[in-house]
Amino acid sequence: MAELALEDVAGRVLVDHALEAARNAHAPYSRFGVGAALLLEDGTIVPGTNFENASYGLSLCAETVALAAANVAGQLRHVVAIGIVGGAIGPGGLIGDVPIYPCGRCRQMLNEAADLGRRDIVIYCASADGSVMRRHLLSELLPHAFGPGDLGLA
Repeated sequence: MAELALEDVAGRVLVDHALEAARNAHAPYSRFGVGAALLLEDGTIVPGTNFENASYGLSLCAETVALAAANVAGQLRHVVAIGIVGGAIGPGGLIGDVPIYPCGRCRQMLNEAADLGRRDIVIYCASADGSVMRRHLLSELLPHAFGPGDLGLA
């Protein structure tokens, strides 16, 4: 068995935590569960899961839930990476063999943390069972992002 690169190990740990978080998804309308797990500079992992509402516009994505939790702890600028997993909710858990990616809103929210920390956040996108994982930089998924500098604040 080949050894995993350190970044692959970090991604696997984040995806495993995201899978655990996804078990608590509140997705009675879409029946699509998503879990996220942030890695902070000090090694802390902050989980999040999607939280739907009957008024769809009030629903929260897993990534934004995790980012809000990091912010509450005063750690938003210390986000280094995030693992994301999701799929249809089936009787035995999540179903799907294609990695999911953060939506546009979540990419923009991640960009805020990236700007605060002055880093390009690593994003691990995984399939529902975690068997397929792809590594990206935020700048690849959100080129030409709008941020504080565009408001003259950087």
